[in-house]
Amino acid sequence: MSDLTLGDYQRYGRQLILDGFGLPAQQKLKNASVVVVGAGGLGCPALQYLAAAGVGRLGIVDHDVVEVSNLQRQVLHNENTANMGMPKAESAALALRKINSTIQLDVHTAQLEPSNARLLLEGYDLILDCTDNAPTRYLLSDVAVALGVPLVSGAALGFDGQLCVYNLGVDGPCYRCLFPVPPTGGAVRSCSEAGVLGVVTGTIGTLQALEAIKILAGLHEGRPTLLLFSALSMPPFRSIKLRARSKTCAACGQDGERKGTIEETDYVQWCGGATPDFEATGLVAGDASKRVSAMALRDALKQDPTQARIIDVRPRVEYGICSLPGSTNVPLNELVSSPAQHLTGSASTLYVVCRLGNDSQIAADALRSVADQSVRILDVIGGLRSWSKAVDPTFPVY
Repeated sequence: MSDLTLGDYQRYGRQLILDGFGLPAQQKLKNASVVVVGAGGLGCPALQYLAAAGVGRLGIVDHDVVEVSNLQRQVLHNENTANMGMPKAESAALALRKINSTIQLDVHTAQLEPSNARLLLEGYDLILDCTDNAPTRYLLSDVAVALGVPLVSGAALGFDGQLCVYNLGVDGPCYRCLFPVPPTGGAVRSCSEAGVLGVVTGTIGTLQALEAIKILAGLHEGRPTLLLFSALSMPPFRSIKLRARSKTCAACGQDGERKGTIEETDYVQWCGGATPDFEATGLVAGDASKRVSAMALRDALKQDPTQARIIDVRPRVEYGICSLPGSTNVPLNELVSSPAQHLTGSASTLYVVCRLGNDSQIAADALRSVADQSVRILDVIGGLRSWSKAVDPTFPVY
């Protein structure tokens, strides 16, 4: 076991003097290793506090690059690294070295996949899941079971978050124990689609670091518990006691039947196929004859605005952020439930828009199902993001 240096005593003094922590716990942290998968909204605060606490070796796994839209919640990154498009793992390491230059940092910019997950994650005492999609959660859980290490998993969306430690001790359940059947494709929304308050990710990420420190320092009670957080509730926290490990679990149960190895498993397909990238413009191609470009909409409005009606199907909160002049807001769920009510007016062409050009196709199809031949219904490819890029660069993109 590595001894503390004189500098360590000064740096970590405030936690060294804690009753129940002391020198033994700090030595455990110094000799411990943690790999954090995801250097985003959860990973940044988790990494920050793990580094500051003196965890001797930290691995950072993230293949994504820093963008300006990350800065609202991903506190290790900055405007310079965003403008450079620096890999998040490298950007996080850059910031962590300024917090604690005495620890070892392993930077992994490769995309985590079944073929390389075991190689990237082995050799660490603990794994932090700071990702935001179901396939990766199942993959990390399976790898944690295979490597025999605990997995601290966090999630945050909107005003809510949750935290759980999997595969802890002999009876600790894994992710598959609690969720043997994955959610259907598209059932779980991402931060890009549903939004998230930055401080919520900070809260959950910090709690992930706390759980990791408790485990490494020998302070964790070991009881399987799911912690739920809701920023708008009072009290904001509540905990749920979880059942023990399932004997029939395909991953960790003694009677479970594991079908294939981790490397052979297609986690994306098992979770219902690829989740749409809601940051992609016009991801869903659709029927070209029923779609128009943002430029075509602009031309139609210039030619005869009385014959071009615009329905914006974004949620009301998004419509309140920005909108096209003269447009009408009918949220998608309202339009789909009663499309005939929204086929009013004398315009010969009805244009349907949304944020990215995906929801508008659903809405346009619903309108066509009840419209007569006198009204032409089109949706705008790429939505309002395309309008900003092709027509009006001053139109806000969020």
